[in-house]
Amino acid sequence: MIQNITLGQYFPGDSFLHRLDPRMKLVLTLALIVLVFFVKGIVGYALMYALIIGCAALSHISPKFLIKGMKPIMFIIVLTFVLNSLFSSGKTVWLKWGFITITQEGVLSAVFMSLRLVFLMICTQLMTLTTSPIALTDAIERLLSPLKKLRFPVHELAMM
Repeated sequence: MIQNITLGQYFPGDSFLHRLDPRMKLVLTLALIVLVFFVKGIVGYALMYALIIGCAALSHISPKFLIKGMKPIMFIIVLTFVLNSLFSSGKTVWLKWGFITITQEGVLSAVFMSLRLVFLMICTQLMTLTTSPIALTDAIERLLSPLKKLRFPVHELAMM
């Protein structure tokens, strides 16, 4: 199981994403994460998918490697799908069995929520796979450096 965890690993390379400034990668990753929560509808998810696929292509990291990194959270993704399918309400009923009701809107909601988790995981994987831990720590420290004036322990936070 531990060999499947790619989050936090660094994959050395010479791609555009590898050469990008770590502070910029951190800011762009945070922007992508925020964007994932504002996306609505099939068109929005398709555009988000295209954006993430484009970023993955810029990183020159194998899609198989990114998918392999999804294995540790697959249980959470499946659980999210099942719970959203069962407990989201809607008008178009697909299955009614006792207290369990599965609707078209519930399944669509489940797909979107599961896709959000996948998108979030791939965004963070791309950042950590293309940025060394030391560069990432330095980027966090430099981005938070204005907080030093407020006596905030920026170095300690970045090291954590």
